[in-house]
Amino acid sequence: MDLVVFVKAALMGIVEGLTEFLPISSTGHLILADTLIGFAESVGSEKAKVFEIAIQTGAIFAVILVYLQKIVATIKGIGSQPEAQRFAVNVAVGFVPAAAMGLLIGKAIKAHLFTPTVVAVAFIVGGLIIMWAERMAARRSHARVETVDDMRFADAVKVGLIQCLSMVPGTSRSGATIIGGMMIGMSRKAATDFSFFLGIPTLVGAGVYSLYKEWGLLSMADLPLFLVGLVFAFLSAWVCVRWLIRYVSSHTFIPFAWYRIAFGILILATAQLGWVNWEA
Repeated sequence: MDLVVFVKAALMGIVEGLTEFLPISSTGHLILADTLIGFAESVGSEKAKVFEIAIQTGAIFAVILVYLQKIVATIKGIGSQPEAQRFAVNVAVGFVPAAAMGLLIGKAIKAHLFTPTVVAVAFIVGGLIIMWAERMAARRSHARVETVDDMRFADAVKVGLIQCLSMVPGTSRSGATIIGGMMIGMSRKAATDFSFFLGIPTLVGAGVYSLYKEWGLLSMADLPLFLVGLVFAFLSAWVCVRWLIRYVSSHTFIPFAWYRIAFGILILATAQLGWVNWEA
């Protein structure tokens, strides 16, 4: 592989890291980035799909680093501290619904829902829901759940079920879990934190499962390419996660709502003109 392919892998990693944890759908942005730089043409479409899923693991390592203190404290206290036990159970419970649905109907969703219209509608509807959720949050005097440690078992179940909606292309896993959490009474900070924690088993599981299923497509020669993607996804995600944590303390998600609506219109326009293959 030449240097140009590694540069493309780095760019794809940067896009993944910057968009994975924002409520704007990393999938749609990766498709657009691939169209602009021709990454799939360089490595093959099937290998490119495995690459895009695998580098999510790099992005999630950034979350692990940022929240390392909380993660370590939970692991140390899981055998004796009720708070740590409750938190661990909530993350596990939130992870199960999407994992089960992915195994059961993941292929069917990719086969039938990955169309420009579905992706565009998901972007636009998601933007409108963000506006609605922010309006609801503004009317509340205070959130019922201020931190992730205040979450009940039922809250984790609800967020886990809401995460299943992110399987619809263009929805955004982070967007679904953050905004869904806010709609059930969580503060913006608590919903964002839990979305990050929930992403750890979800994205690592998806990456490992994809590599296991498509192992025959890969060889040791692909390792450097994947490492480049992982490293740049990690670095850009680390910057993005730290920024988002500060952002949610004093800002709403309204700008992301308008961005989603504009991006949805862009999808419809580029699909109609044949500039981007949103079914890739």
